[in-house]
Amino acid sequence: MNSKFSYRLLPLLIMAAPVLAVDADNPHDLQESRRIAQAFMQRLGGTLKQQLETAGPAGAIGVCKQVAPALAAEYSQDGFLVGRVSLKTRNKTLGTPDVWERAILEKFDQQQAQGSAPAEFSELTEDADGRWFRYLKPIPTQPMCLQCHGQPDDMAAEVKTMLAREYPQDQAVGYRAGDIRGAITIKRKLADAGE
Repeated sequence: MNSKFSYRLLPLLIMAAPVLAVDADNPHDLQESRRIAQAFMQRLGGTLKQQLETAGPAGAIGVCKQVAPALAAEYSQDGFLVGRVSLKTRNKTLGTPDVWERAILEKFDQQQAQGSAPAEFSELTEDADGRWFRYLKPIPTQPMCLQCHGQPDDMAAEVKTMLAREYPQDQAVGYRAGDIRGAITIKRKLADAGE
């Protein structure tokens, strides 16, 4: 290897360093993100389970369509922005991951393919809008989720009809129990380099 070539790259790497992600060292934001993600998933899961029991799978589609975004808005407080993202979206407007989220979701899928259960991921990042604390918590597919997110051949006809009507470009099917369905995404803008 030509060492002169490597040394010529060093200034470029140093200049690029401010835009590269660094490990998160922000315990308050990490703790708060964990709390938010847990509370969000407990409320969404409880509401979804109740709706499945009372209105069936077709009736529960409205929970993910209306209740989940409302919960995300409710938990988006004190500078924290909360949402759900997936590599296979149902609602492209609310569920499409940004570049950072996509990369982490792909890592989650790789970890799962290698037999490891993906864990949360947090990081401090910097972009044109400033510095951010970022957090992603994987959402494993639960058995009850398969009624609307499982194999299309296994879904009730009324579920398929409603999904086709509500989400004509739906990609969020074909999952098996335990697959990573997506993630809770949380971010908070940091005021300055010292925060």
